[in-house]
Amino acid sequence: MSSINGYPARPSVRAGEVIRLHIATSAARFRVDFYRWGSTPQHMARIEWPGRAAVPGRYDQDWQWPAYDFHVPHNWQSGVYIAVLSTGSRPSTPPMDSREARMLLVVTPSAPSGRKVLYKIPVSTYHAYNTAGGGSLYSASRVTMRRPGGGVGGPVKGLPDPYDLTSPRQTFAHWDARFISWMEENGIESDYCTDLDLHQGRHLDDGYRLLVSAGHDEYWSAQTRRHVTAFRNAGGNVANFGANTCWWRVKVDERDVGLECSKFPPGAPVGIDPDSSHGCPDHWWESDPENALLGASYRNGGGHWDGPRAPLGFTITDADHWVFEGTGLKTGDVLGSDGALIGYECDGAAYETDEQGRPRPTGKDGTPEGFEILGTAQLPSDWNFAAREATSSPRVATLGLLRATGTVFTAATTDWPRLLATDPQVEAITRNVITRLS
Repeated sequence: MSSINGYPARPSVRAGEVIRLHIATSAARFRVDFYRWGSTPQHMARIEWPGRAAVPGRYDQDWQWPAYDFHVPHNWQSGVYIAVLSTGSRPSTPPMDSREARMLLVVTPSAPSGRKVLYKIPVSTYHAYNTAGGGSLYSASRVTMRRPGGGVGGPVKGLPDPYDLTSPRQTFAHWDARFISWMEENGIESDYCTDLDLHQGRHLDDGYRLLVSAGHDEYWSAQTRRHVTAFRNAGGNVANFGANTCWWRVKVDERDVGLECSKFPPGAPVGIDPDSSHGCPDHWWESDPENALLGASYRNGGGHWDGPRAPLGFTITDADHWVFEGTGLKTGDVLGSDGALIGYECDGAAYETDEQGRPRPTGKDGTPEGFEILGTAQLPSDWNFAAREATSSPRVATLGLLRATGTVFTAATTDWPRLLATDPQVEAITRNVITRLS
């Protein structure tokens, strides 16, 4: 079979507009099948084009592969679409996840839809871990989004997940796909956008009550954060079913094509771990702590990447809270330990205990007083801990709710989506949060 791969000129497109796809193949002709991701993949369209060959580029330069324009139908529902590239026969419904011959597109509404939930796809994080062209934001300070990958269709940096070997962690399939499947199986209507859309100031003024993110939404631009903060301050709600969120500040170039991130302190030796270092230019927490928006930070939590980890869950500190309605949980019960809910990365807030022995934030790390700690998980000494200020507060993942003008829920663990389909208590909490905040 002839080789084929490709990438979109931009990661999202409004329904009814034209999206430019860049595709290279050694075949004379090729086919593109478009599937909308939901409870099951839904075939939406097929198109054939003559093939043109091209050579791979560098990780930090626009690959400039042959261009093909596709008009997205007006009636396509907002969602995540997988473009499957093929040059020969294939199964009637091919696997949606692959390290080649796949492209991820997000179709956004052509006009305000009246839906109350907006789901954010973290394209910047996908590309930070994408190693197509020989580099990523873990080996260089700049990458291009015009190369294969970005959620699907490209090689990915990172170790396998021992709890789910079916897909690499830093891909659409690993966390976002299963969360979206659960939403659509349960009749939760949502529109979809990318973080680049939010960076450009789109969609958050279109009547949504709730912005949802899940899994691993690590790289945020200053503009994205500013717009999400303004949404919250105007009364919009945020549900963060993930962790390590807004950890690195990323800069988007003037063409909305390149991403830059300065991770290392000036003069840092080769091989230093920036997560365990101070003085990193684009650590959000060192200049404008993400706690102020989300209530928790990765620097007060940590990660365990290599192999299985201690099976930790959240010890519930206030089971009477509406978040836990219908779960059967009581104060002191542990949520999710059987499924190793805490990890592979988790967030926390510096805290102290009050007269009743309940945890409350100290605020010394930037967490606002309005953050309610609903569950805690003390982390073992063998976890990888990020840099933090000197404090007597222990290393604890903190499930919680931040009340500002709008409300922010933080699950404080990347693996929340992994347990969503198998743990009825995790499912009930998720349903409560989305129902209440939307």
